[in-house]
Amino acid sequence: MASLKLGSKSDAFQRQGQAWYCTTGLPSDIIVEVGEMSFHLHKFPLLSRSAVLDKLISESTEGEGTCCVLHLDDIPGGAKAFELAAKFCYGIKLELTAHNVVYLRSAAEYLQMTEEYGEGNLIVQTEGFLNEVLKSWKDSIKALETCEDILPHAEELQIVIRCMNSLATKACSDPNLFNWPMVGSSSLQSPGGSLLWNGIGAGSKSKSLGSDWWYEDVSFLSLPLYKRLILAMESKGMKPENIAGSLAFYAKWYLPGLNRHSGAPESNSRVMPGSSVSAPSEGDQRVLLEEIESLLPMQKGVTTTKFLLGLLRTAMILQASQTCRGNLEKRVGAQLDQASLEDLLIPNLSYSVETLYDIDCVQRMLDHFLVLDQASGAVSPSLADDGQLMEPSSLTGITMVAKLIDGYLAEVASDVNLKLPKFQALAAVIPDYARPLDDGLYRAIDIYLKAHQWLTDSEREQLCRLMDCQKLSLEACTHAAQNERLPLRVVVQVLFFEQLRLRTSIAGWFFVSDNLDTSRPLNGSDNDRALPMGPNRDGKDPHFLKAGIDEMKLRMNELEKECSSMKQEIDKMGKTKSAWNSLSRKFRFRKSRVCNAQDGPVPTNPDQGNG
Repeated sequence: MASLKLGSKSDAFQRQGQAWYCTTGLPSDIIVEVGEMSFHLHKFPLLSRSAVLDKLISESTEGEGTCCVLHLDDIPGGAKAFELAAKFCYGIKLELTAHNVVYLRSAAEYLQMTEEYGEGNLIVQTEGFLNEVLKSWKDSIKALETCEDILPHAEELQIVIRCMNSLATKACSDPNLFNWPMVGSSSLQSPGGSLLWNGIGAGSKSKSLGSDWWYEDVSFLSLPLYKRLILAMESKGMKPENIAGSLAFYAKWYLPGLNRHSGAPESNSRVMPGSSVSAPSEGDQRVLLEEIESLLPMQKGVTTTKFLLGLLRTAMILQASQTCRGNLEKRVGAQLDQASLEDLLIPNLSYSVETLYDIDCVQRMLDHFLVLDQASGAVSPSLADDGQLMEPSSLTGITMVAKLIDGYLAEVASDVNLKLPKFQALAAVIPDYARPLDDGLYRAIDIYLKAHQWLTDSEREQLCRLMDCQKLSLEACTHAAQNERLPLRVVVQVLFFEQLRLRTSIAGWFFVSDNLDTSRPLNGSDNDRALPMGPNRDGKDPHFLKAGIDEMKLRMNELEKECSSMKQEIDKMGKTKSAWNSLSRKFRFRKSRVCNAQDGPVPTNPDQGNG
């Protein structure tokens, strides 16, 4: 840390209780009261350096030998600053540092200690040293922190803006380029700690600093000064990523709610600078959170979605303004594809508390994401239905959001207070083309049916219309075919589409198998017999193809058993044979042909079952 020694005389100041005495051998003829502290001094050393004290002493002197009393309660820096200024007047040794230079510079201005009252007066000395302080990052931080106590005077002298410009310039530059001034311009060591020989480092190079090297230093500033410093850095060209990173660091220090959710230790939360209480109050935290939100960069992806959701959750707890919460919802919605399911589970803190989690908040964020997704020219459902070529990257974001919402639906589905219309509204807003598979949606529907067993048959069918049975995987189809919670119509649809898919697959297998048989020579020659049987021109082993066909046939046999078991269950429920036949005809579902895979190749079209 930079320092400057002034004066040459030994310290003659002694303190006795709330009074300071100058023991020069002469009786004091002036008392200066600063707050609760009294200074018993001499007139001549003071009036010879300060225009203000010269004027006050001349006005208060009534007669020769009378001890005058002066009151300087409004001097910047209080008793401590006046003590140093008085020592300077007496020529006593004192040391200027980054901790006291702002106080002394302001006190010197207040006392008008100009060059007219002595060469090398306190204003010149402190102003010159302040310029040295601003060359160092650490010293500039300390100087800016001390401006808190005397902010109006520091503002008037342009000390605050000078400190901020110095810090903003250094933060926006490569820290490795000005590392020495940061740790003190008078240092004779290289950044790595080794001694310098003719300006050349004799040891290893220092470790490069990351872009977040300044986050903790500026977090000690009060909110008003920190906000001004961030704006100054932004005007100097600071990257939005670094601005967002510093804001997140600052918020986590002073918002305990963020630490609890993120798993950070509670000891990270500190007392806000300038606060006299042991911890920031809810009102202070609310103001801080709203200011942090207003300072966050608007660029998408600059601020992490996890941090934004943590801010939103904390804003709800602190009852921040509706504008603040709405802005946070929009920020999250713009990058909802980067969110995690755990962070999306926001507790419901409304007065009604209908559901465990705030589903309406997620609905608003999802709506905002879809609006921006469509506005950005993403693939629309019409393009997907027309079968046009689509770039995979154009569907990545909406597909990730669809998977996220399906997982969210599965988490909230077990809430017995979750009404069917709200569940349907959240599930239906996802476009159909965004879900390559409906397995996640099926899982959420199954959990909802299990937790809401009082739903009527009509409501169950209405709920199941959210998913497309043709977009279920083989595992999901197998589960759905045996799921007693699903309506009968849905189970039949699942079985029908699964069998239709297997028909198509088996037809393809048989087609490949026939091609393999016809491609082999009828009368093999010696040369043909010498060739080993290997993969065909498509690279597929015939033995592997035959094994796949056998596996398909086994699956068809399993489906036959499922159909028979299902028919028996329907009979037990009192269904007549005519009702089963009409239902089978409605879905073109004939058990005798569909479930028998040994009669020959299965036609692709279910209407050709008798061909």
